[in-house]
Amino acid sequence: MYSLEIYHIILRVVNKKGAVMLDDLKIIHSRDNQDALGITKKQSAQYRHAYNFQWQPSKPINNLVIAGMGGSGLAAKFLSTWPGLSVPIQVVQDYNLPAYISNNTLLIAVSYSGNTEEIVNILDDALKLPDQPMIIVICDGGELEDIATKHQLPLIKIPVNYQPRMTFGYQLRALSEAIEQSGLASNLVTQLEESSSKLDSVLDEFIETKATSSNLAKQIALEMVGKSVVIYSSAKFYPIAYKWKISVNENAKSISWANQFPEFNHNEFIGWTSHPVDKPYSVIELRSNLDNPRILKRFEITEQLLSGKKPAAEVVDLKGETMLDQIMYGVALGDFVSIYLAILNGIDPTPVDIIETFKDKLAN
Repeated sequence: MYSLEIYHIILRVVNKKGAVMLDDLKIIHSRDNQDALGITKKQSAQYRHAYNFQWQPSKPINNLVIAGMGGSGLAAKFLSTWPGLSVPIQVVQDYNLPAYISNNTLLIAVSYSGNTEEIVNILDDALKLPDQPMIIVICDGGELEDIATKHQLPLIKIPVNYQPRMTFGYQLRALSEAIEQSGLASNLVTQLEESSSKLDSVLDEFIETKATSSNLAKQIALEMVGKSVVIYSSAKFYPIAYKWKISVNENAKSISWANQFPEFNHNEFIGWTSHPVDKPYSVIELRSNLDNPRILKRFEITEQLLSGKKPAAEVVDLKGETMLDQIMYGVALGDFVSIYLAILNGIDPTPVDIIETFKDKLAN
């Protein structure tokens, strides 16, 4: 018990110093060497980036498969909840295609670098199938562009020189144009542009010149310092929780995971009741007025029953009139939080050196 008290004292000191640090622009800019904050502040423009993609499916589309890893697969996860498509959708994050692939399948292969080996493998396998699916490629170059050019596949090129996790808007726009052209949904681009125009004022609430005392992103980052981060949401908004998980892991280099309600209540819920006794975790709950009322009740009962056993959650109310408004709000807030956490951790949020080292070793 004594050690836990000391731990909390240390955290209070860290938080006090951290608030000063996050309001010191010299410290922020010295640690954010590659201007992750600058990219994040301009993310609304990504949703308005017009590719003017033109394509027509050669056959009726019975199902949609999107293959993409990490940040390159992130935007695809949102398509299962927004806008709600007229055909089954599966996001593949593996080396292999599902067995049901046919010439009535639309396969979208996404890799920001164009060199992600799992996606290159999937595209190679798809092209060898006797019952070949319709294929669209999204990348910024690399092997995927070479394959698309060789086989005359429809190609959308994303702007270069970003980390994949920082191109969510570019990728969602690319997918939206591809989905519209496929006839699986309509008005996606219009919705993106309408919601992104509202996002501009939201971003101003989180920028580095906004003091910690009135900056939600900085306040949440301070609560996360020195803790493992857990993000919960409904299934409807789980892609936002997943985006937070990616950003905290890659930007802040802090371990994080995510889960969704109601699945949480069927397993992970009980895990909080016992070990470890001391729980140095930061718990974030992403809640929405668009969630099923039963989900909101689950959040409330969970907090009641786990009081004193789980750290009290930092509740984030997703803001916006529409689901897409709330998606953009949640993604933006998570990006800022993770960058401020990186600054508090004393590291540059942009590089992911160990991932690059891993890829190099895997290639040899």
